[in-house]
Parts: sequence; C-alpha cells; structure tokens
Amino acid sequence: MTRIAHDYHTHSTYSDGSFLWSMVGAAADAGLEGIGITDHCNVSDSDDHRRRKKVMGFNLDSTYERRREGIEEIRDQFDIDVYDAVELDYEPDDEAAIRAFLDEAAFDYAVGSVHYLDGVNVHFGSYYADMPREERRALVDRYFEKLVALVESELFEIAAHPDLFERTAEFRGLASDDHYHEVAEAFRSSRTVPELNAGRALDDYGEFHPAPRFVEVLLEHDVAFTVGTDSHEPEAIGPRVEAIAEQFERYGIEPVQVV
Repeated sequence: MTRIAHDYHTHSTYSDGSFLWSMVGAAADAGLEGIGITDHCNVSDSDDHRRRKKVMGFNLDSTYERRREGIEEIRDQFDIDVYDAVELDYEPDDEAAIRAFLDEAAFDYAVGSVHYLDGVNVHFGSYYADMPREERRALVDRYFEKLVALVESELFEIAAHPDLFERTAEFRGLASDDHYHEVAEAFRSSRTVPELNAGRALDDYGEFHPAPRFVEVLLEHDVAFTVGTDSHEPEAIGPRVEAIAEQFERYGIEPVQVV
C-alpha cells in the first residue's frame, strides 16, 4: 500500500482543533514523518468576517507568533517534522491582504480554502435549502470561479478540499465535468497543488475531496495531489491516514511533498 509520510492539513486550539502536543503525538504514532499545523485564518477587512472572528476566535493573524513558539517547543519533544503553516480563507477581493499577511508571517507553506458562498459558510445547508435549484447551481458556478482564482493567484502551495460544497446535500450533484476541467487546467499551470482530503470521508458525508469524478479529471490533466487529513482531533489522524493511503493506491498515484 502507498505510504503516507506527511499530513499537510490539521488544526490545533489556535483555531478549532486540539492541543498541539496531542495532534503531533498522534501523527508520530501514525508513523508520519511530518505534520502541518494549518489553523484557520481570515484577513478580510469586511464587517461580516470581523464579526465572525470575534465570535469564533479564528485569530491566527494575531496569534501566529505565539503559536510558532509553541510549535518550536513541540519540535523538541517528538521525532517528527512539524510545519508552521496556515489555512487561509480565500476571496478574490482579499488577495492584496492575503499576500501582505503571508509575506509578513513567512509560514512554511500556506493552504487556501473557499469556504463561503453568498456570504455564508457552505456547511450551513439550512441557509441554502429553500433556494431554487438554479440559484444553487449558480452558487456552485461561483464556487468554481473562486477556486480557479485561488489557484491562479499563486498565493498558496495547497488548495484545500477543492469541492467542499459537496458535503452539503443542497449542493451535491450540481458540479459538472466542465467545472472540473476548468479547474484542472488552472492547476496544471500553477504551483498550487490540490489535496486529497479525508475531512468527512469516514463520517457523515462518506466521500473524500475531491469526489471520484473530479479526481479522474484532474489525473487526466496530470495534476498531482498532496495529503490532508483535515483532522481536528488526534484520534482522527491515524484512521484518516490509512484511508487516504488506500485512495492513493486506488488511483495508482503517489502523493507529492510541498516542504
């Protein structure tokens, strides 16, 4: 079976995950050579995002230096590479702010994510449930427009869960091969690499990101993949690493390293 050496997408208490030491310890127990701590961050200046940061506490733009000190302490305790990284919300209008923050913070690498449609997190299916199908389809179009812009921006080493909206039943099945091919062309011309993400593959959604047909199209365009368990709890890392290894084996490909 394909050996997974690095998990580039996990979270700690600096956003919505678990203690640094427990996440890194679980990664070491799972036989990984490296783990990336990629806490959520948003640097948008919009009123909505400023309010969300106050309520949810995703303030890595203010706390990354303190977390960096914690990561340095952890590196001395475990025989595993620990990467000081970030998962940034991407909106095309925020590119200048994102670039300035990444230049300032000098993370080991950056993960970019599209989380919002119509100003609402794509996970909140109840918000979209009463929308006509055509409106939801138009939002999926918008999602892929943002994803292509994310890839073309060259701001990120990794694009997280490239079809995140699929977790939400109200959007499921609205993506098309045309969407997939457009994104694949963008990836092929960019340094940004999509991840094979196990975020809900073993839970309620039951699928990996990208979905199987999306993976097939990306492979047709010779796009490589990296690994992200998207773990928020230490006990998720081991099972997700094993499940991702099976997926790489299924597709006959090897994960790439970004650090």
